[in-house]
Amino acid sequence: MPAFTFSSKLEARADIGVFGGSGFYQFLENAENVKVETPYGCPSSEVMIGTIHGKRVAFLPRHGKDHSIPPHKINYRANVWAMKALGCKRVISPCAAGSLQKEVKPGDFVICDQYVDRTNNRADTFFDGPLVTHVSAADPYSEELRKLAIQAGQDCGITIHKTGTIVVIQGPRFSTRSESRWFRDQGWEVINMTQYPEVHLVKELEMDPLNISLITDYDTGVDGIAPVSHHEVIEVFQQNNEKLRNLLFRLIELIPTGDSISQEFANILATSRHG
Repeated sequence: MPAFTFSSKLEARADIGVFGGSGFYQFLENAENVKVETPYGCPSSEVMIGTIHGKRVAFLPRHGKDHSIPPHKINYRANVWAMKALGCKRVISPCAAGSLQKEVKPGDFVICDQYVDRTNNRADTFFDGPLVTHVSAADPYSEELRKLAIQAGQDCGITIHKTGTIVVIQGPRFSTRSESRWFRDQGWEVINMTQYPEVHLVKELEMDPLNISLITDYDTGVDGIAPVSHHEVIEVFQQNNEKLRNLLFRLIELIPTGDSISQEFANILATSRHG
């Protein structure tokens, strides 16, 4: 079975990719702005490339620099393709998220290990034929990166939940009370609008994905707390932006250089194709 071949006219410029989310539009100082063309159209913005702890990092705000792209309209394939085209092997996907469980509080961070897809009509694969490809989603996130993220959070004194299931809704509306109650009763911890298909597309291009969910609210509310508003999401996220930056800087510092950390999904396509 031949290995997956990725064609890009760009030279490799980064090892680690970071997507920005709601309230998180800037990350790198003295960054180089790179325009990336993809077979799927334009990414959400130019990609900013800089150096953190001696490692080349690519940053792309998934909603655009001015938050002009709603979650259901993000060109996820173009965004992920851009990261691959720039040479990234690992992609970190922080996001604002609501909590479905009382013990997961606003200001906490969850290092998710599973997701549940409740979106619809999103372009969620690079493989539309004729070569039929079934990439496993059983373990969607890199376990090695999750361990490093947990360590980074602990090193920064941040409240970290080591596992969690994130349910991804279509948006842009928030949940009804009945929907939120159903999600909560399933035992799922986190709710968001952007993790799918982003995480799976990263895996399809044989990069290692990681989610860091920054909890901003309690979704439709618990114990008398009012339902979430977008204003609240942005306000709480901005209040915790510095914590997220510190965690990401420490995480990037912990990621070994070169190929000394195993890429869990580097050759996943070899076992995912029919025929």
